[in-house]
Amino acid sequence: MSDAFFHPVSGFDLPRFAGIPTFMRLPHVPPGHARFGEVDIGLVGVPWDSGTTNRPGPRHGPRQLRDASTMIRAQHPLSGLRPFEAVKCADLGDVGPNPADISESMERITAFYDQILDAGIVPLTAGGDHLTSLPVLRAVAKSGPVGLVQFDSHTDLYHSYFGGTMYTHGTPFRRAVEEELLDPKRMVQVGIRGTMYDSEDMDFARANGIRIITIDEFFARDINDVMGEVREIAGSGRTYVTYDIDFVDPTFAPGTGTPEVGGPNSYQALQVVRGLAGLDIVGADMVEVSPPFDASGGTAFLGASIMFELLCQIVQSGQKG
Repeated sequence: MSDAFFHPVSGFDLPRFAGIPTFMRLPHVPPGHARFGEVDIGLVGVPWDSGTTNRPGPRHGPRQLRDASTMIRAQHPLSGLRPFEAVKCADLGDVGPNPADISESMERITAFYDQILDAGIVPLTAGGDHLTSLPVLRAVAKSGPVGLVQFDSHTDLYHSYFGGTMYTHGTPFRRAVEEELLDPKRMVQVGIRGTMYDSEDMDFARANGIRIITIDEFFARDINDVMGEVREIAGSGRTYVTYDIDFVDPTFAPGTGTPEVGGPNSYQALQVVRGLAGLDIVGADMVEVSPPFDASGGTAFLGASIMFELLCQIVQSGQKG
């Protein structure tokens, strides 16, 4: 399945600082393009952060992630997988949000992903704040609830903010459980840490069977052991993977709106994705990269590197059996 049209531009052919940046230098194939229906895995930008409650900026994440991803090459360093030769990948462009209207933006996002899924494309998303995951899941889970693997420092399971605001980046997975988009018995959240408002989110998790692996437990155990449990919880069913860059310690990823100290390093950030091998991954996202807090672009490069790891896992997921 080696169609030159879907191959990324090589740094041997065009310097990485030249040309129009797309995700991983892939062709831009938006809905309506003549070859849209041929795409297997589509990379999508959701430049939207209206769910942010403190430090905004993730709306600029997809643009910086695209630029950083020009450094991604063709082959995985450990597995030797060459994902762009194994399947047809493309940059599907951005969802155009309405930054003044949360509800309309979520409708636009879901409608965009409906087109993607109707075409049989597996989505890999660059956000955007973490509320982005909810409208994506509304499309992904239309045929039934999915499992969730979440790398994060926060649960995002709160009921509401500011006396009744139901849609923020701290509530998406509470809403997703309530809307039966997620199977809480197949949900696992890894890396949770930091000071807390109260225990409401943890209480909700316990009451619904959601597994939380705190950062203390994560470091007390071997990563392979932790990821073995993650795979066991997710099981063989359809699974969505969401990766908040604030899972990583801010020493390595300062460019995020709600950083929490005491997290994994950049190598461990890649290791956990490699530990997803064998899951049936039906979509994934990288969220909360906020360029205003890291003008160097280092956080975005880590985010783009994690996206490549996620891409490789999606490819391998599709090759099972």
